[in-house]
Amino acid sequence: MLFILKAIRVISKWVHVRHEEVGAFAAGAEAYLTDQITACAGSCGPGSLHFINGIYEAQRNRVPVILLASQLVTSQQGTDFPQEVDFETLYKNCSVFCRQINDPTQVREITTAAIQTAINQRGVAVLVIPYNVSLEKVEDNSRRKIYHPHPIIRPSDQELSKIASMLNKNNKVTIFAGQGVYEAHDELIALAHKLKSPIVHTSRAKDFVEYDNPYNVGMTGMFGVESGTTAIKECDVLLMLGADFAWSQFYPDNAAIIQVDIDATHLGRRHPVDIGVVGSCKPALATLLPLVDEKQDDEFLGLCQKLYTKSMKKLNKKTIPSRSTIHPQYLTELIDKYATDDAVLCADVGSAMVWACRHFNTNGKRRTVISLKHGTMANAMPQALGVQKAFPNRQVISLSGDGGISMLLGDLLTTIQEQLPIKIIVLNNSSLNFVELEQKSEGLVDHYTDLKNPDFARLADSIFFLSG
Repeated sequence: MLFILKAIRVISKWVHVRHEEVGAFAAGAEAYLTDQITACAGSCGPGSLHFINGIYEAQRNRVPVILLASQLVTSQQGTDFPQEVDFETLYKNCSVFCRQINDPTQVREITTAAIQTAINQRGVAVLVIPYNVSLEKVEDNSRRKIYHPHPIIRPSDQELSKIASMLNKNNKVTIFAGQGVYEAHDELIALAHKLKSPIVHTSRAKDFVEYDNPYNVGMTGMFGVESGTTAIKECDVLLMLGADFAWSQFYPDNAAIIQVDIDATHLGRRHPVDIGVVGSCKPALATLLPLVDEKQDDEFLGLCQKLYTKSMKKLNKKTIPSRSTIHPQYLTELIDKYATDDAVLCADVGSAMVWACRHFNTNGKRRTVISLKHGTMANAMPQALGVQKAFPNRQVISLSGDGGISMLLGDLLTTIQEQLPIKIIVLNNSSLNFVELEQKSEGLVDHYTDLKNPDFARLADSIFFLSG
């Protein structure tokens, strides 16, 4: 079925991985950074079943990935034949498109629809392909094309006027920026300047908000600092821009909340809002800016900035060398110091993601890839493989936990087979460290978090020996 590969023209080379989950992680990471559709493919039954966790990761990151799931021949389906898996039922909850191709003449039509849905709805498309269908040959005379329009979507003039009126009437305005501001850095800074507003950002917005930003006061939530929490809790108006922050306890108790989001279903779903509008942040802010009066009172901003300086000094106390152990905060700051200007840091879920969010600085060119929506273990090294394959000339670093790296350890062999020069750093806590901390914070004695680890350096040496 060569037209499938022809239709997905971005595929330049298939990469053979040891575990299908790794393939899905790698494809999702490539799509996340390139904003282009990527593909992964697996064999019947257990083979394509193994993709499920990585596919959930891609779907929750809202990145365009297509999964080609091979299926038993049509005559064997529905008979409980060995290795039969109902992929359509399995993947429908973690995809924007999921369909089996039952006739070879449908290939162009269904594949086009799958790709168009994935790139426009920003999610995973799954094509289930019975083996007997894949063997067929048909004439490809279709004129179908894939359309990816880029409309300008912003709130109406009346809605923006209402937002501006609320912002103009209040002095203590905090901007809460999420990943939706990824193209609106300049507009974001300009608005903060006019409003004299501190900017708090989500962990997923770090790459787009943190750099060249004198109004940045850090994050809120579990990864956050006092300044970020105070800026949100003590404001009179909270302006949420492309932020779908899930933890309602970190929202303000008494402030008015304005939410701008490209997805109408996100409006007010985490916390009640006073004004909710649909729009992309860049055109929304560009149109809003002339309507906003420039404020002179910067007392609230100054308070939050002082707290931010204090908070960062407190964090930096942990980034000192030790005679007996290597503190992970110190290690992460060394990574930050010596990484290239356009490095990509992939961090495992757990304590690694905390140190990456807090101690790895972005500059507008660096990127971070972390499983912050799906929250899965073992993501960093597989995602680093996908990123390195997509960007062979960039430095790619995996900050892996010992629990995470050991889950998908077999694909260290892929780094050798594919000659991918990723840098893998393992935080060897001999425990599931973040889970251990969560148990202790709940007043529980930690159970089943200990890990008996190998010597990871010697393990790497033995794998590197394979390269000759």
